[in-house]
Amino acid sequence: MTDLLTDPLYTEVGSSQRVALQNKRLLKVVLGEPILARQGSMVAFQGQMDFHYEGSGMSKFLKKAMTGEGLSLMRVSGQGELFLADSADQIHIIHLNGGGLTVNGRNVLAFEPSLSWDVERVQGAGMIAGGLFNTRLEGHGWVAITTDGDPVVLQVDQPTYADAQAAVAWSSSLTTSINRTFKTQSLVGRGSGEVAQLAFKGQGIVIVQPSEGHVALSQ
Repeated sequence: MTDLLTDPLYTEVGSSQRVALQNKRLLKVVLGEPILARQGSMVAFQGQMDFHYEGSGMSKFLKKAMTGEGLSLMRVSGQGELFLADSADQIHIIHLNGGGLTVNGRNVLAFEPSLSWDVERVQGAGMIAGGLFNTRLEGHGWVAITTDGDPVVLQVDQPTYADAQAAVAWSSSLTTSINRTFKTQSLVGRGSGEVAQLAFKGQGIVIVQPSEGHVALSQ
């Protein structure tokens, strides 16, 4: 006897939708058409599936090699139910209807191959911190992103600023630049006294997580 068998919280969600949240940290995808997913994000599947490394083309490969923007993908094809997760981070599904979304590469979990994607320098970022490069997705289809904690979605109807590592994603139509804080003796943001933030102008949204993300361990 266990509440794992009786509590609806742990019951698999229905398969009537192509993509759905099993819970806040687990994504369920019903496969028919292939999808692209972060390598290593599969935690379970039922049915018959194939997993193949997804080459990104020479131009994207060179960009990733030069920028360190991490978006290593696998193409998943077959039939059945696929479950994806990444370090128990929260997962959010966004449906694009012809628009564009700029996402920190480490926050991309999965998306439909119908969306086009590329690694781009963040407009106005120059070479601060070695340059800022994110992943731009656009077209028609869904994308699942992750956040480290409960995010806030800011409507950009006035100048908006965010820590570069806490800004998970934003509308690609927004204009970005760098806002510099000159009072260096003050601790700005969640980092150790960073003096520059991403500035956003225009009409759109910015998704901000309450964290600068997971610390990468030295090899």
